[in-house]
Amino acid sequence: MVSSAYTIYGALGSGSVPVEATLTLLGQPYAVIEAPTWEGESQQAKVAAVNPLRQIPTLVTPAGEVITESAAMLIWLADNHPQAGLSPALDAPERAQFLRWMTFIPASIYALFWVRDEPARLVGDDAAMQARVKAATAERIADCWAMMDSQISPGAYLLGDQMSVLDLYVTVISRWGPRRVRFYEVAPKMAAVVRRVDADPRLTAFWAERFPFFEGWERLGQQAG
Repeated sequence: MVSSAYTIYGALGSGSVPVEATLTLLGQPYAVIEAPTWEGESQQAKVAAVNPLRQIPTLVTPAGEVITESAAMLIWLADNHPQAGLSPALDAPERAQFLRWMTFIPASIYALFWVRDEPARLVGDDAAMQARVKAATAERIADCWAMMDSQISPGAYLLGDQMSVLDLYVTVISRWGPRRVRFYEVAPKMAAVVRRVDADPRLTAFWAERFPFFEGWERLGQQAG
């Protein structure tokens, strides 16, 4: 079935947000089906027909094609709308590092949240073990951000002077645990970039709706989450 708009299964503050932000910058029509799958079976059932893993984000293109995995969605959208400049061209010198970091983030950081958000998946109901998992994953995430920061030389944005979907990806995920204050400490070069994306006037209304800023948000849950 062909539609004139994209459909994205997602939720406030979740991994769907950078994809939604990309569609916003591209000026592409899209509809969000709210499906916070961590809330249980009824929410997971919303996604099951298009994604057997019952996970968000899941994107359905206007042609009816299903794309899972947030990095794949971001790269595909940017590459299919080259006029927006949200990804380096295939022959651009920045392309290799773009693909490197777009792959590194889900493999080394994003994947840890499956454990971090619900440690009982691996360690059961032992509260002490759950706390150790939370602490260990926080340190691992911080270490990964620090390593990435040491390997890049940003301009106004991570790959130079042009915003890409990589900037959107890092901006959103760096707001998750162990939160932005820690991110700023371990990744000072990237800190300036994500603040710039936070303040991008093209996204002001979008952030307010899908991942709002509020007093103290950079430290929210810093110790626990």
